[in-house]
Amino acid sequence: MCSELELYALEYASRESIESIYFGGGTPSLLLPDEVDTLMAKIREDYDLSDLREVTFEMNPEDVTESYVQHLHHAGINRISLGVQSFFDSDLKFLSRVHDAARARNAIHIIQRSDINNLSIDLIFGLPEQDMEYWAANLEIARDLEVPHLSTYGLTIEEKTPLYKQVQRGLVTPISEDDHSQRFLFTMDFLREQGYEHYEISSFSLSGHRSFHNHRYWSHTNYIGCGPSAHSFWWKGLPARRWENIRNLKTYEALLSNYTRPIESQEALSLDVLAREYIMLRLRTSDGLDLNILEERYGVDLLIDHVDELAMLEESSFIKPIRNQIVTLTDSGKTICNSVIEKLLS
Repeated sequence: MCSELELYALEYASRESIESIYFGGGTPSLLLPDEVDTLMAKIREDYDLSDLREVTFEMNPEDVTESYVQHLHHAGINRISLGVQSFFDSDLKFLSRVHDAARARNAIHIIQRSDINNLSIDLIFGLPEQDMEYWAANLEIARDLEVPHLSTYGLTIEEKTPLYKQVQRGLVTPISEDDHSQRFLFTMDFLREQGYEHYEISSFSLSGHRSFHNHRYWSHTNYIGCGPSAHSFWWKGLPARRWENIRNLKTYEALLSNYTRPIESQEALSLDVLAREYIMLRLRTSDGLDLNILEERYGVDLLIDHVDELAMLEESSFIKPIRNQIVTLTDSGKTICNSVIEKLLS
């Protein structure tokens, strides 16, 4: 990865300063402390960090210790994203998680006692046979623990996974779409009442704790990904480019040992494709889709191209009345976000 960072620095380091660094999964907390130091030192050596605002590190609860978290702080990490998933052992067993509920609570306490004061946790709703009371209790526990940022995800059943095979064999029955929507609506109502801002479909934060890194994704800004399977995006003139690294670790290492970028595939993105992505990304956020920016930057006038669809969505209470050229989803619209987006992309 240090070799890859160096390769990208030759072409990109002088173009833009770094505003955010994100150590994402896999499981970055399996890195040894010295390895974290090595990567951070390489980034500092090769890139301009004068505008750096946020350095996030994903962790699993079973990897959290006081010494490790403190080492992360000294390395420059100022935000931790913790994969809690649930505060109930039955849920964690179903999800095949290594940690138990007690370990999750303890991990949160360790981080809160450290010098890293920006913490996010992931929680999953819509598990088969998970009572509504259990999901409500998960949110109450997070509130009582004063966690400043929550990412809540509905369970998705992906093909070729053990869960998918269990569903196919009738061993597990997924919850209905209506139950899934009701849990999501409850989540939005409950967390708003507790002072959390629902600033993106899956993201809730107390004041001052939005994820800056994710905000950059949703704003179509440039990013470089390093490591097997990592994705990158760069837009300085058309076409914009997106590329994906090789997944296989040995091939990844072999290419970099020859000072060759380990790219699996890449694509050129036209303005039309970028416009569609912008619509999709911005409708997921509470800031909404700015129709002026869509027209000025992407050349798309949605009020002309899709005025009937916008009128129908507003009449159905899936989007709020358009004010100041901003389109935002209602709570009902958020429960069918992908369907709303499809209507505006058709």
